[in-house]
Formats: sequence, structure tokens, C-alpha cells
Amino acid sequence: MNSRRCMRFWLAVLAIIAPQSARSENWPQWRGPQSDGISSEKGIPTEWGREKNVVWRVALPGPAGATPVVWEDRIFLTTTEAAKVDMICISTDGKQLWRETIGEGSQNVREDEGNYASPSPATDGERVIGFMGTGDLACFDMDGKVVWRLDINEKYGPLNIQFGMASTPVLDNGRLYLQLIHGDGDPETEEARIVCLDAKTGNEIWQSKRLTNAKMECEHAYTSPFLYRFGDLEYLLTHGGDFTIAYDLGDGKELWRCGGMNPPAPGGYHDTFRMVASPGISEDLIVIPTAKNGPVLGVRPDGSGDITESDYFLWRMPQGTPDVSSPLILDGLVYLVGERGFLTCVDAKTGKEIYRERTIDARHRASPVYVDGKIIIPSRNGNIMVVAPGREFKVLAINDIEEEISASPVVSNGMLYLRTFDALYAIGE
Repeated sequence: MNSRRCMRFWLAVLAIIAPQSARSENWPQWRGPQSDGISSEKGIPTEWGREKNVVWRVALPGPAGATPVVWEDRIFLTTTEAAKVDMICISTDGKQLWRETIGEGSQNVREDEGNYASPSPATDGERVIGFMGTGDLACFDMDGKVVWRLDINEKYGPLNIQFGMASTPVLDNGRLYLQLIHGDGDPETEEARIVCLDAKTGNEIWQSKRLTNAKMECEHAYTSPFLYRFGDLEYLLTHGGDFTIAYDLGDGKELWRCGGMNPPAPGGYHDTFRMVASPGISEDLIVIPTAKNGPVLGVRPDGSGDITESDYFLWRMPQGTPDVSSPLILDGLVYLVGERGFLTCVDAKTGKEIYRERTIDARHRASPVYVDGKIIIPSRNGNIMVVAPGREFKVLAINDIEEEISASPVVSNGMLYLRTFDALYAIGE
């Protein structure tokens, strides 16, 4: 009897432990669980195509650059169709569960570069948030029921941004953070602000004017904020308007700011030096891209006050910034994906270039993701290069999905999810 009881005990323990150890990592926001583009999942294939290692493909009603998010068995993405911008929920077996309209107005805002479904959604497992370039903000429960709606144009003033609002919100611990960097080109009018809302109700908790000396088109930013949380440090990191600025999560107080980005070279202020690529983050380094092949900055994350050219300022590359793609920081190296596909690897401590190699000769809009010993780099034309991390450039595969793509890859449930202009793919062995 003792041996039988012992066996039953251990079987019960295994029944509890096994599902937890097999549980997949959620991807609740654009750059993943830690906002750094890094996944701990395993078993992701290196090679795939339209007919190879595709578990399923779901056609979408319209194009968008918004990256999907995943929580357990549900995938959420925003999309356009005719004059609507919608939130769609798809199960991890490829079935549409629900679809709800968030706002009106899906026209392109810059030829084929983007539309009002450019911001990615965010979820915390209780709710999913959709913020559209129209200024419509909506909160749904996981089954698609509307919890609350808000018109940002009415609440905080019209969104004045040349190519449409593209900033993805941050959802954390019952709070929703919005980065509204835009304006009329006059720094005296101060339209830009950071807003914190109660995720349950949509009510404002705090707002902070984002004061910079940016002018002209530099007042506009197409970047997204990040929650920086490593060790004892946590704050909201914002980028645009000639500055990177960190804010206290509790009350919105400014903690530090870094400038020195504009002009990128001697010759005066650059009136169209607007930020598109968002920073890359790690436990001991923040990599700040700029614009128009300008400088790349490496700064310490524990700054205070104005850290421009201070001891918190670690290194500066004079040129070579990514135009759209966010940096990836991994094992002491920084990976920068340029507009025409050049991959630059630099030392994270010094900023010294290790290599610069061509990937795919095409436009690059998605940000790179690391998973299972490989860096995945999509190009706009549907060719996706898989590169080995490390100080030596090594191509593992070039996979053609045969559809245009500007959304960043997502990894969850042992699958690689790719959102093209035409469909959502689940890639797995």
C-alpha cells in the first residue's frame, strides 16, 4: 500500500508539473514578453515556404503593418477593409473567433507604406486593446465584448501627424500607456504628450506634456513606447521629437532624457529628421536609432536628468541607423537592420562595428526577432532571411513567403506567426 500511495503521489505531482512546463510563452505586445524581440521558445523551423512547414494560413480582409499578439490559444490583430479598421481574434488552430470594428477610415496614408491599422494591439490575458491611426481606442474582453471606447482626437486634441499615428500602446498591470508625439511644427504649441489610462475603464490616471525643442516635421514620431523593466529599474521609454525620454510609471514624472541626435552632422537643424525606428533595450544597454542614416547611440538605462554627452552616454556611431526596424540586443552584440537590408553587427559595450553584410536587397520594415538559435529578418518583398547570431555573419536560410510583409514576426505556442498583407501564417514543423 505504501508503494502504491507513493506512486499515486508522484503521478499527481507530474500531472500538475507537466502542463506548466509545456506551457508556451505568450507574446502580449509588439516586441514580445520583455519588449526586446527575444523569444525563449524552441523547435521553430529554420526553413519554410508557401508549401513547406506551414501549419495553417488564414486569409485577411486587408493589409496592415500591425504585428499580431498572442495570449494562450488566441491571436489578436488589427486590419483594414474598405472604410473600416477592425480587431480580429483567431484561435491558434487557425479559426476566426470574432471580429469587431474599432473605427472608420482605412485609406493608405503614404502610398503602400501604411494605413490606419499600423499600431499593433496589446493584451494582458484579461483584455485586448486596439489603438488605430484614426484616433479610435477600444478595449475588448477576450471574447470580443466592448468594455470601453475612447476618441483620442476628442480627448486630447486632433492627431496632427503627416503619415498617420503608428504608435503601439503599452498595457501593463491594469494601466494603458499612450505615446502621442505629433504637432503642427511649432514647438511653442506643445501638442505632444504621454498619457496613462486605467485599462479597466479608460479613465485618465495621469498625463505629461512631452516638452522638447523639436520643430517642423521633427515633431512627428512613428515610434512606439516600451516598458523598461530589468532588475530594479522600471519606467516608460519614449522616443521622438529629437529626444529619448523616460517617464515614471506611477505619476508620469520625467526621469531622464537623451538628445544629441539632430542634426546628424554639421550643417544645422534637419527639419525632416523624424523618428520611425524605436529603441532596442536590454538589461544594461539602450540602443537609440535616429533617422536618415544618421547616428546610433548607446546609453546606460539608469540615467537621471539630461544624460546627453554625460557618463551615461556610452558610445555613438556617426551613421548607419536603421530607418524603420528596431535594434536587437543579444549576448553582447547589437544587430541593426538597414533600410535596404544591410545587417550591421556591433559590440554592445563599445559600439565598434564587427561586420556589415547584405541580407536581402529590398526594403525592410519589420523588426528582427531572435528565437531558437536564429535571428529572423523579414524583408518587404516576402523574402525572410534567417541568420545565426554571433560575431561572424552566417546565413542559415532564405525563405520566400511570396507575399509582402511589414509586420514583425511573432513566436508563441511553438509556432512562428507571420502576418503578411494577405494572410496570417502559422509556421511550425
